[in-house]
Amino acid sequence: MKRDIGTFDIHSDLFTNVTLHRQAGETDIIRKYHIKQLHKGSVGAMLCCIWIDPPYTADPPARMIEIMSSACAELRGAADIAEFAHSSADIEQICAAGKLAILLGMEGLSGLRGQVDFLDVLYAWGVRHAMLTWNEVNVFAHGASCHEDKGLTELGVKALARMEELGMLIDVSHANERTFWDVYEHTKKPFIASHSNAYARCSHARNLKDDQIKALAQRGGVIGMNAWPEFIDAEAPSVECLADHVDHIRALVGIDHIACGFDFCDYLTSDTLDSFTSSDVVTEGLESAADIPALFAVLGARGYGDADLEKIAHGNMMRVVRTVIG
Repeated sequence: MKRDIGTFDIHSDLFTNVTLHRQAGETDIIRKYHIKQLHKGSVGAMLCCIWIDPPYTADPPARMIEIMSSACAELRGAADIAEFAHSSADIEQICAAGKLAILLGMEGLSGLRGQVDFLDVLYAWGVRHAMLTWNEVNVFAHGASCHEDKGLTELGVKALARMEELGMLIDVSHANERTFWDVYEHTKKPFIASHSNAYARCSHARNLKDDQIKALAQRGGVIGMNAWPEFIDAEAPSVECLADHVDHIRALVGIDHIACGFDFCDYLTSDTLDSFTSSDVVTEGLESAADIPALFAVLGARGYGDADLEKIAHGNMMRVVRTVIG
């Protein structure tokens, strides 16, 4: 069945779930547990990250290899419904064939153990995106959990330079504020905040302040709207509240810098979730990929036209992919 890109969800931990199921002896995880919800949400493309989830941080390289191996094995058995993409043309062709296009990324580079040259290996393996850190302080950068005025290290600067040379997309979600500004200073191409919201609407360290959003937009990047409740509203997170973040960013920098990076966690297990949150609050009306149309319905009711909604759904991110990755 031929389909267009629909929604491009630019942050997903899908392969964390795939790995946990495969470790338990299951196969065909995407087909069994995910594809129906993704189709219901009109998701045609995803940026799926290799994330060293907190229960496995003692040995990041081992976990990185484990998740990448599980991801590759999973897609070999799901070739009729999903395929890895390495470029904008791949994404368009895979979606046109009615399959889910998956761009592979890294949610932190702790698995590299400081080896910048290993970025070339990741690129050869199909990785086209990376964040330097997942909240933590590592040999490359200081993450969002670090509230000191410290950002990139010398290795981090070298990693950014190599990523731009290779054509890898740089992501500042999970970076602290100093790291964000260091990335801005030491890069030339568009970069993204794949799953962060507006700090002005919800004052969480994972969200971007207005001057950061303006800088990211000036560079030509996008900020992916995140459905995680703690980043939407401290009291009553809902799909309407997330639409308020969209309104704020559009008023600040225009429609061309807003994307979707939902970071759905409905399929993550308690040992993973309990390692970084104690809350059981959910985002009302936007709990899984199946609920994505609800956000576009709210935005449509607020006067967003079809062209604007298409930009948010996939157009803006595809522009960045074409510019940076090719």
